[in-house]
Amino acid sequence: MAAFLKALTREDVAPLTVRGYRSDLGLFAAWYDGHPLEKLTASDLAHFRQYLSRERSMKPASINRKLEALRRFCRWAYTSGRLRTNVAAELRLARTPRGTRPKGLVAPEVQALLRAAGQSRRALARRNYALVQLLLQAGLRVSEAAALRLGDLEIHERQGRVHIGGKGSKERYVPLNATARRALGAYLEAREEAGTQDPVFLSETGTALSVRSIQSLITELARRAHLSRIPVSAHTLRHTFALGYLKQNPGKLVELATLLGHESLDSTAIYSLPSEEELAAEVERSSYNIDA
Repeated sequence: MAAFLKALTREDVAPLTVRGYRSDLGLFAAWYDGHPLEKLTASDLAHFRQYLSRERSMKPASINRKLEALRRFCRWAYTSGRLRTNVAAELRLARTPRGTRPKGLVAPEVQALLRAAGQSRRALARRNYALVQLLLQAGLRVSEAAALRLGDLEIHERQGRVHIGGKGSKERYVPLNATARRALGAYLEAREEAGTQDPVFLSETGTALSVRSIQSLITELARRAHLSRIPVSAHTLRHTFALGYLKQNPGKLVELATLLGHESLDSTAIYSLPSEEELAAEVERSSYNIDA
């Protein structure tokens, strides 16, 4: 397990995520009770899942977090030659209660919203575009975006990240991809010299853009972009980020929870539910041919 955790660190996995894996795998190691790793079987993993549910009375989301840790560990053990086969390849997750998956924007709607932001009055275009991109590309809460200070941003040519305040377990760093870095860089270039404690997003009067102002701005930009399929708010952009992340990285709920700052995986698991459209398509495909 120590070798696996070191491998995660070399992959630049967030420290909070590594700590989560250490805790989850530690519970499994205690249950496995010192048996040799090479003897591990798919049946062992299934029994561990039952143990978490029946004896530990864990909720499905908590069980799935530990199973996701085991999946990644077994995948690493297989590729590094410690296991002959990936015994977790067919490991099924615990069923989560049905709910409603949050709705996000689709690609054409995202482009329309970004165009509306970029077509704002000249003095505000770069700020609005950078704000929308940050919410879309990093999934921040609106309160987190409003609280950002210049010292919270690290922007370099090939990498970057944003520090989300708080201390201890509530503190986190969210990576900034190239799209977000370019948008923020262009906005900050147009700013006057400022200190590390100055707000990132300024109002026209030079004060920090408030939560309410950001919410009103996103609503207005959505109106200009003629987005009417779903109500659009700053939180919709957070949903869009989360849904897009899971689409590109299926099953990585632990990593998504770390990025979003969720303390419980229950909050993250809802993004893995099928959409109404997906359910309808599945029902359509499975319909019996009984037309008269």
